[in-house]
Amino acid sequence: MPSMPWPRTILHVDMDAFYASVEQLDDPALRGRPVLVGGIGRRGVVCAASYESRPFGCRSAMPMGQALALCPDAVVVPPRFERYHELSTKLMDIIESCSPLVESLSLDEAFVDVTGSARLLGDGIAIAERIRHRVRSELGLTCSVGVAPNKFVAKIASDLKKPGGIAVIPPDGLADHLAPLAIERMWGVGPVAAQQFHRIGVRTFGDLQQMDEAELIGFMGEHAGHWKRLAVGDDVREVHIDRTAASVGHEQTFGENLRSVDEVEAHLLGQAEDVAARLRRKQLKATRLTVKIRFGDFKTITRSTTLDEPTDRSDMLRATARALLRAWAATEFKPVRLIGCTSSGLVEGAEQLALFRDPDDAKHRTIDRVADAIRSRFGKGAIATARGLGLDEYRGMKSERGQRGRLEDD
Repeated sequence: MPSMPWPRTILHVDMDAFYASVEQLDDPALRGRPVLVGGIGRRGVVCAASYESRPFGCRSAMPMGQALALCPDAVVVPPRFERYHELSTKLMDIIESCSPLVESLSLDEAFVDVTGSARLLGDGIAIAERIRHRVRSELGLTCSVGVAPNKFVAKIASDLKKPGGIAVIPPDGLADHLAPLAIERMWGVGPVAAQQFHRIGVRTFGDLQQMDEAELIGFMGEHAGHWKRLAVGDDVREVHIDRTAASVGHEQTFGENLRSVDEVEAHLLGQAEDVAARLRRKQLKATRLTVKIRFGDFKTITRSTTLDEPTDRSDMLRATARALLRAWAATEFKPVRLIGCTSSGLVEGAEQLALFRDPDDAKHRTIDRVADAIRSRFGKGAIATARGLGLDEYRGMKSERGQRGRLEDD
């Protein structure tokens, strides 16, 4: 397969000890201590090991009994996957704000092709720093980022300056940059394959680069030819965008129950704005919208409606979310612990000509494009509807409108 005809800039974003770091974030008593996330009991398995536990030899996928034997003072914490999913969603939002070309590998890592973002956001290093800064400031966590001309090299790079670093492997002299790396860093080379490589004298990428391919295949099998190409940094795979998502949503749990419809509505409209922006980044449109409401006693209800036509317009999703909330609140409002907004029935976002086209459609789409550009450049909180800001914040900002710029009243 021929190499790509244009230079690419690929980032691999990888959270640092994600599950363990989340536990330390939420429980200050765990900070600075060795933490093992996983099954309680010596027969459990380690899902994640904090960096404080790693000098003792602890690592993920290790039997919990073995990890505790290595580090008896480690604190064992059961996993909280709902919390990890919550933060993962926010992580992907941050990454997607830099480019729509995102390939999620797991809850805590993703590839992103930022080749087309350079004119707006700067080079790969600037974008990597932007992501790292937002992860720290908005999530309270750290990530490592690899910057490279392809996926394989970007993934290797992200591991070179952990935790919390940015590593760059430039396209010029790519094979020379990779040559000193241990063969164990090769994507797909596990302990068994590594031992086989060692037996034929291959301990680094440079050793593999020098081997005759036919001889190598004779020792290691047909897959060895692929490894040899990777050893010189030859990887033409594109970032694969997952368009099969069943829904795009956002929800928030409050420390204290919200006791007025206006408070709940302000948060809900902000969520609808966020959902619309994410749909546009993914080039998707929604045909259905659901509002999720949880009360102080943890009882949960949902209210849904099918939209008149597929849309990614912020004003339409805000209006629909507001109508669902008000219809419920008019009959049975109770203090709200959680509010959420989810779009579903997703379709590809190509323009469709409606029989009776909204005469204001072009105006609203221009507003959305400008808002997306501002958020992309200055961050997610740089612009919002007045109602989406919340009542108190809106009143304070409205008095300063002449200094801070116009707000879009809803």
